[in-house]
Amino acid sequence: MYSYTRAESRERNKLFRKGFRQALADCVDAKVTARIHAIDQAAAERGALELRALHEVQATARQNLAAAKAAERTAPRADKTAAREARKAAEQRVKLAERAVHKAERD
Repeated sequence: MYSYTRAESRERNKLFRKGFRQALADCVDAKVTARIHAIDQAAAERGALELRALHEVQATARQNLAAAKAAERTAPRADKTAAREARKAAEQRVKLAERAVHKAERD
């Protein structure tokens, strides 16, 4: 996963266009490709950190869902409705976390 900042995206696009023009002229500057690789490396490291953080959020959401299910099962009759709503909210957080992880892994 790559996570480019806006400045990195602009600079990378500019360098790519410059490198493309140089490739057409058959005289590619090594500094251009080195800078593109450096930007890609920084974005890959940032992306790995963000993906790891998303996995942690997903794990926490799953643990909270398990706790909410246990609380719903052990709740007295008067508190069942509130416990059910808490479980549904926890399920929604798990779904959101899973979508975020899948989207990040896909990109």
